[in-house]
Amino acid sequence: MATRTVAVVLAGGIGARLGAGRPKQLVEVGGRTILARSIAAFDTHPGVDEVLVVMAAAHLREAAAIAAPFRRVGAVVEGGETRTASSVAALRRLDGHADETRVLFHDAARPFVDAEVIGRVLDALETHEAVAVGVPSSDTIVVVEDGLVASMPPRDTTVRFQTPQGFRLGTIRKGYELALADPGLRATDDCGIVHRYLPDVPVRVVAGSERNLKVTRPLDVVIAEHLADGKSL
Repeated sequence: MATRTVAVVLAGGIGARLGAGRPKQLVEVGGRTILARSIAAFDTHPGVDEVLVVMAAAHLREAAAIAAPFRRVGAVVEGGETRTASSVAALRRLDGHADETRVLFHDAARPFVDAEVIGRVLDALETHEAVAVGVPSSDTIVVVEDGLVASMPPRDTTVRFQTPQGFRLGTIRKGYELALADPGLRATDDCGIVHRYLPDVPVRVVAGSERNLKVTRPLDVVIAEHLADGKSL
């Protein structure tokens, strides 16, 4: 039996930094909501069997209406107050799925993820249990402590993470079990959970795309409108 693939589109954030007065995932760029664009990328990909959408409770009905036209959307589920809580909500929805199921976690605020990036994650999951997407950092990355430079990693060893991040379901499920038992849990993405709580599991990094931007601030909306019009960066 072929391994099943489920894409989780995480749309639970409220987008306070965007200042739009509503979740950024519900903002339109090029006449289409950011959420719809993100769902569409996975709904049309031949390697994806099902799409789950995780949305903040106050906007579940609107998210469900946006998701309704997509044939692979299996459910729109209520997320939590944090990224971690929303990922956990998705994992609970996947109870009963086999450990070998491939699950992709994607930020709904990245509406221009393309089939090539998704394909690279799926290909890497053939031989790895955890896969991240990254692009080389064009800036020097500096670790700052108390307002002072603590260290400066060589730029050629740093990348900027994007999504989707892919996992074998049994692996990410185990990672979150350990994480939720840690009272000091702090995480911003799912690969971070594996890296911290399953240190023996290598996280493979595959190439992302500069078009796969995350809409976070007002300037990002301007860039997104540019990309929605089919223009290159």
